[in-house]
Amino acid sequence: MVRVLSKRAFAFPAWLRCTVFLLLAGAAFPPDPAWAQKQGGVLRVAHRDSPASMSIHEEGTISAVMPMMGVFNNLVLFDPKVRQNSLEGIVPDLATKWTWSEDGRVLTFSLRQGVKWHDGKPFTAADVKCTFELLAGTAKDNFKVNFRKGWYANVENVTTNGDFEAAVHLKTPQPALLALLASGFTPVYPCHVPQAEMRRAPIGTGPFKFVEYKPNQGIKVVRNPNYWKPGRPYLDGIEYTIIANRSTAILSFVSGKFDMTFPFEITVPLLADVKAQMPTAECDLSPMNVAANLLMNPVPPFDNIEIRRAVAMAIDRKAFIEIMTQGKGDAGGAMQPGPEGRWGLPPEVLREMPGYDPDVAKSREKARAIMAAHGYGPNKQIKLKLSSRNLPTYRDAAVILISQLKEIWIDAELQIVETAQWVPKLIRRDYQFGLSQVGNGVDDPDQTYPENYACGSRTYMDYCNKEIDALIARQSAERDQEKRKQIAWSIDRKLTDEAVRPMLYYMRGGTCWRPEVKDLTIMVNSIYNGWRMEDVWLDR
Repeated sequence: MVRVLSKRAFAFPAWLRCTVFLLLAGAAFPPDPAWAQKQGGVLRVAHRDSPASMSIHEEGTISAVMPMMGVFNNLVLFDPKVRQNSLEGIVPDLATKWTWSEDGRVLTFSLRQGVKWHDGKPFTAADVKCTFELLAGTAKDNFKVNFRKGWYANVENVTTNGDFEAAVHLKTPQPALLALLASGFTPVYPCHVPQAEMRRAPIGTGPFKFVEYKPNQGIKVVRNPNYWKPGRPYLDGIEYTIIANRSTAILSFVSGKFDMTFPFEITVPLLADVKAQMPTAECDLSPMNVAANLLMNPVPPFDNIEIRRAVAMAIDRKAFIEIMTQGKGDAGGAMQPGPEGRWGLPPEVLREMPGYDPDVAKSREKARAIMAAHGYGPNKQIKLKLSSRNLPTYRDAAVILISQLKEIWIDAELQIVETAQWVPKLIRRDYQFGLSQVGNGVDDPDQTYPENYACGSRTYMDYCNKEIDALIARQSAERDQEKRKQIAWSIDRKLTDEAVRPMLYYMRGGTCWRPEVKDLTIMVNSIYNGWRMEDVWLDR
């Protein structure tokens, strides 16, 4: 039976009626979880090394992107709450909306109004145009090193319509351009600030303002009180203390000196140690779109594709995965393997490629036959220097590689190179063999292939194959994503078959933080994205 209450039953005093209404409203509309978030506090992060500068556009490592991403904004951004980056997961940032022309060659952005640079000057469409001119190398004050120039080779020009509309005009359709723009590597730069200053003390529009950078000591940023997003950031600032020794950094974290370790820097064995010493720590072991890989300078004898294939066939990838990641890593080709990577070759296809046969002994026997056919053997070995960056994950993998190369009569001596000199050394081709790590800012063929494998790209080995270039162009213009994946796979197969930058293993890295650190999201298919830090807060 349903009781029907008379109006008299609701004849409560006004104050009581108000209280009842508020209680009922609270039940119907629960408080926004954001109400629990606290303002204030400085996040203390252990940083692994000294980047060459503070200019994201002129740097190629997470060492610069991680602390500086919060200083800037992009036009668009991968959703910071979603761990896997995708073209479908892109959200507005400095652009409030965007539209494509019917022919897919013009991408028009409506820009956010009322945004100011950290020095108080207004952000306008002119800054978007200037950023693209810098990327194209056509600005009056260009970058010293233009890492991402190849990303935007398809951009014909950028036009503006007033202060709050910018249009990117493309030479050919490129649906995945938005993914490149959403990367942590693609902030919008101010027109009015010289590049020398951006390297030293960058000006952005982001939630944090740059304070200082002392090489080999630390980096500091503070809350931007005039950030265009109300209520953000929650933190008063972030302090990055540079500690090159990984063990020292971990001990400092465990002892309470830091709130967070450097992202992905903790190896699988060390992660267990951290949890044993600090059970309350929150730790994440994520796949990375970063692979240790072998660079072969294409001078004799490595200008010979058969010799390069023999090297690829000598690699025991299972050994790398077992030793470096305790079996947690992955074998892959040019693109990050799935399921975290969205474009990697299927395992059954990969096994057919040189060096991916599970029977390593059989592969090495074939490799030695190739080497012997070219006159090499126990009494005639190739002696060379194996160059590697002075970071633990590089050095450790280099030692394993040296032992494996001996199986096909290559006698390699390890040459350690400091971070600031590493990329310039590769650009100069000042190496014989190099154990490097290739990390892609975006898990998308439009970034990985043009940057690392196209003619004139940053392969560090002058690789050029016109057939590959044609396939790269085809996949880029393809709107059907399944058809595009098939083309991308055909590129990966060709690159792997020709032993272009053989991938040794895809890494997994650990990140730990104290339980007081809240709303930190670690990405699984790009180490360079997700470091805006505007949603992170401290519960203390």
